[in-house]
Amino acid sequence: MEYRYLGRSGLKVSTLTMGTMTFGGSEQVGNTGQVDATRQIDMCLDAGINLLDTANVYNAGVSEEMIGVALCENGRRQRALVATKVRFKMGEGPNEIGLSRHHIIEQCKASLKRLKTDVIDLYQVHEWDGMTPIEETMEALDTLVRHGHVRYIGCSNYSGWHISKALAAAKERAGERFVSQQIHYTLHSREAEYELVPISQDQGLGILIWSPLAGGLLSGKYRRNSGPDSGRHVGGFREPPVPNWDRLYDIVDVVVEIAEARGVSGAQVALAWALGRPGVISVIIGGRSDAQFKDNLLAAELQLSDDERARLDAVSQPPLLYPYWHQTFTANDLLGPVDRDLLAPYVEEFKRG
Repeated sequence: MEYRYLGRSGLKVSTLTMGTMTFGGSEQVGNTGQVDATRQIDMCLDAGINLLDTANVYNAGVSEEMIGVALCENGRRQRALVATKVRFKMGEGPNEIGLSRHHIIEQCKASLKRLKTDVIDLYQVHEWDGMTPIEETMEALDTLVRHGHVRYIGCSNYSGWHISKALAAAKERAGERFVSQQIHYTLHSREAEYELVPISQDQGLGILIWSPLAGGLLSGKYRRNSGPDSGRHVGGFREPPVPNWDRLYDIVDVVVEIAEARGVSGAQVALAWALGRPGVISVIIGGRSDAQFKDNLLAAELQLSDDERARLDAVSQPPLLYPYWHQTFTANDLLGPVDRDLLAPYVEEFKRG
């Protein structure tokens, strides 16, 4: 297992992170019980994973509780970093939602209790709150770090300008800044390359990827004329949205071709592609079963060739939005390194006519 620094911090995390949304959940997303959850945590720790990711909202706190039970036994807590999140509704009161100072601090206390730990290693704001001043949110997170309840802070599902506001607010008061962002970024969904990947590289945020297999769509199980009998999307799960199924299946076709040629699963190919993208520190793997975890863990060792990456890049390449197509046409003589990570393939196409 490879370990990478989490953004502009001294914390090293494994290139694979264990996702735990299935712990104590529903049939649609997975309903892993405590015994199975503890065994799967051991599988991941033994494979070298050192980061477990959860959220207070996952199954109304049950996921955190199950992690707490597992980690307080057999020295597991000393082997694991724990990341959780705050923002979504956790009660009926008017202040049981959002990123106010009140909600953040109260929910941090609740998460610490459920996780049976004294400190959260990475505390992430789960989604944007446009009604709470960003200064209040960042000050509350800074307070938690200074009091020793949280070690590092990150964001999830923010836009580029949301991150800019948060970083500016932290800098203005010399407070703690985000070290990471957790985003959806896959072969099928590459929109993050427009703003989120560049700001991460420029500002030193490590990228964690949630649902790197697009809820199983990129695993190879879903094909043009066939699919599994069970799974998230069989039950009507809507994340991620798929506006063009033909494009998705074109991508899956290439994933499967490479997987079959290499003698590995489609899931491993899709995960390995994500791990090789600029700015990506770790991808979050999950599973309903031990077999899914075992298969996904093998992605940490899979090295795609330049040709394989080029094929995957080409079939999944998104169209350029403005102002990027204009920069490609008129500014390609003065592109910086971060610009080139996004624009280089398009510049070459432009130069070829």
